[in-house]
Amino acid sequence: MYDVIGVGIGPFNLGLAALADQVDGMDALFFDQSAKFEWHPGMLIEGSDLQVPFLADLVTLADPTNPHSFLNYLHANNRLYKFYFFNRFDIPRREYSDYAAWVASRLDNCSFGKRVIDVKYNAQESEAYYEVVVHDIETQAVEHFFSKHIVMGTGSVPLVPMETEGCSTEDVFHSSQFRFYEEEAKRSNSITVIGSGQSAAEVFYELLADQHQYRYDLTWYTRSVGFLQLESAKLGQEVFSPDYVSYFHELSFEDRKNALSTLGQLRKGIDPETLKKIYDLLYHRSVDQQTRNVTIQPLTEVQKIQNAENESGYQLSCHQWQKGESFRHHSEKVVLATGYKPHIPKWFEKFNDQIEWEDEKRYKVSIDYRLQFKNQRNNHIFTLTNLEHSHGAGATNLGLSVYRNQQIINTICGEEVYPITQETVFQQFEENEKADL
Repeated sequence: MYDVIGVGIGPFNLGLAALADQVDGMDALFFDQSAKFEWHPGMLIEGSDLQVPFLADLVTLADPTNPHSFLNYLHANNRLYKFYFFNRFDIPRREYSDYAAWVASRLDNCSFGKRVIDVKYNAQESEAYYEVVVHDIETQAVEHFFSKHIVMGTGSVPLVPMETEGCSTEDVFHSSQFRFYEEEAKRSNSITVIGSGQSAAEVFYELLADQHQYRYDLTWYTRSVGFLQLESAKLGQEVFSPDYVSYFHELSFEDRKNALSTLGQLRKGIDPETLKKIYDLLYHRSVDQQTRNVTIQPLTEVQKIQNAENESGYQLSCHQWQKGESFRHHSEKVVLATGYKPHIPKWFEKFNDQIEWEDEKRYKVSIDYRLQFKNQRNNHIFTLTNLEHSHGAGATNLGLSVYRNQQIINTICGEEVYPITQETVFQQFEENEKADL
């Protein structure tokens, strides 16, 4: 009987596993269907950096002495002096992926190649527990495990908002697959990138940098009003703090939804350095008028992608929504940097009628990340997935994932194993002193 079983091993549950590994007497086990840990392998573009400081590793913000820290990874891999002279807080995304894989390889509580196919709740009078049914990908065996609590860390899956029926997945593909189809795409005559965030910008820059060698036409469309940069001011970034999470969670559901809509540039903007590199490259190319086969157009929604009738490639049905004008665009390859949506596993459906919901898609979550059951129980299902509506803009923030895991471990253990810090930022989000009425 485990204290907790985690479903999925992405950075969030991996961080939980790394912290749990250092808690005496805590029995935890984590499953993932992948053969090994991989973090967005299709987007590990050379030169792309993590958008949070290296201190937002899997453990440091909870326990700087933890042996699974990024600094210990550097030390163990003889990279500490190189990093010292690198002298930066942001690190290559490829290095973060390698660091996380290093941690996963050191943890006995992480089991890969195991797909969770069912989770059942057994409400026995003596001891209630969850039964986790696991399919071994290699041996095809089905195993059963038992746990007092569950953590759902099933992450997200690509979001494709337009119709793409009949399109080849090797020609029209999500940015999460970019590295796998990059070379073939560059050998085509035309490539279109769709999206407005950091992934779209990084893909566009990578294609722009090699355009002079391959000679393809390059187009970038977004339905946003512009190619807006990420708000990186230090006070603005304080919304990714425990203080703001606590404030946000206390708001009503309607107020939380409205607050999310005002935080767009803090959550989904493009790193200023990436935009600068794109503009500088375009400017240098413009000296010799080498930008005529580059199109960059905001305010444009791509509504449908279908096979072109009389030529190879695809026809994109586009709509410039501000002027209300529709047009068609031809492209041989299309990269969909259109974001992600929460991945809720099939087995979770059996709990739908047992938990409380804020609307038809978003379940109710406590401040310590427990799903709220209509009939309260002592055996919890914690969730690290689909949290923006309950815990704010930092739901996918790597730094705040450590704070989440602290709270989950403390709740499971029934004591403050990892102390939760208060007043972590300079600003406050409401008046502390309540005047008597």
